Amino acid sequence: MRCDVLTLFPEMVTAVINESILKRARVKGLLDVRVINIRDFTSDRHHTADDYPYGGGAGMVLKGEPILKAIDYIRGEDKDLRIVLLSPQGKRYEQSAAWEFSREQRRIVFLCGHYEGIDERVRIYLSPEEISLGDYILTGGELAALVIIDSAARLIPGVLGDRSSVEEESFNWGLDYPHYTRPHQLRGMKVPSVLLSGDHEKVRLWRRKEALLNTVKKRPDLLTNADLSDEDINLLKHS
Repeated sequence: MRCDVLTLFPEMVTAVINESILKRARVKGLLDVRVINIRDFTSDRHHTADDYPYGGGAGMVLKGEPILKAIDYIRGEDKDLRIVLLSPQGKRYEQSAAWEFSREQRRIVFLCGHYEGIDERVRIYLSPEEISLGDYILTGGELAALVIIDSAARLIPGVLGDRSSVEEESFNWGLDYPHYTRPHQLRGMKVPSVLLSGDHEKVRLWRRKEALLNTVKKRPDLLTNADLSDEDINLLKHS
């Protein structure tokens, strides 16, 4: 997975990609993230990347010229780009999109907006794909870009040590089952006895049942179009 992050605040991005799983993925050569400071493509000595909006109003607007120059620079290296604008106006990001990004062969450019937004002519000129994390407003697109990079990178084969953990986890079909670790008893609460039984089939059925019940309780909408097996239906009937 190869991507560039266009931002006014590069330290926000580098602080995250240089830690934990993302750092290991980069060291392994499975993830290539380049952070580009939009201010480097300004033309004045103060590196001004924003200005007051035409027509008046509160806040500032990101200037279009530095952004387009940055895109031109990237296109000079790689013509085949997938340009993504992080925006509350975009399509809501879901796990299916994370899988898609993890398999993307093109270089991905994440454009991080700030303040009141970007000059509309950037949208007109680039026609970027727009993605939103949800119906709320962030101070900028950096956190959204990092969420997408993290959620997609961990799906790339070799990034996580145990591939089965990716295949079984939440949102592939519903929510996760409860997890327990040592000690056996914590403030009067014991680990369910089935997990100590050593019976792998009983453990599998318990986990599947608990995952289904967890989904019914917290996110029943995820089951609306779910392809439940006969076993799933039977577990729900007898719960």
